[in-house]
Amino acid sequence: MTIYWQLIWAYIKIGIFGFGGGYAMLSLVEKAVVSPGWISETMFTDIVAISQMTPGPIGINSATYIGFVAPGSVNPALSGIGWALLGSCLATLAVVVPSFILVLYSSHFIRRHSESGVIKAIFSGLRPVVVGLIASAAIMLMNTANFNPNGISWQLWVNIAICAIAFVLVYFPIKLKEKTIQLHPILIIVMAGIAGFLIYGL
Repeated sequence: MTIYWQLIWAYIKIGIFGFGGGYAMLSLVEKAVVSPGWISETMFTDIVAISQMTPGPIGINSATYIGFVAPGSVNPALSGIGWALLGSCLATLAVVVPSFILVLYSSHFIRRHSESGVIKAIFSGLRPVVVGLIASAAIMLMNTANFNPNGISWQLWVNIAICAIAFVLVYFPIKLKEKTIQLHPILIIVMAGIAGFLIYGL
């Protein structure tokens, strides 16, 4: 049962200090769940991918999924569906409740003191931190588990090419005669999935 207290404590800390949204808190989540050995690095990257594709914030989705798999991974006696659902509920509540309380109070406080120089100075310091946390999450995901899980050199270069093409298609608009087309990220995800199936599945 210790794993449940550990899950609650880990996600309370993530909920309190996870500034900048889901992507910014990924580095916190990774250190909280991979370092203790609850899940592997490969499983963590899979959870991130699943959390991005399912509806809802990535931080809450990852908490639900990690809470589901961590108890059974740490203790085989807790591998039943009931224990897994308990872990999901506890981890999800632990990450949501602190954020809810903080937002509820801070929004009222900031609204009352929006012109305060102290508040403006605090946000001036938080903005670059958020950018740094998101950049840290991006660098953290550029690992072997994502780009070369099988240790095959040609797959590494293919995966790098898919990553680069996806970035170009999302970031740069396509000019066709007099029209400029900006591809939607969902379309890029579908295209990448099809490419992965054609390259690795056939």
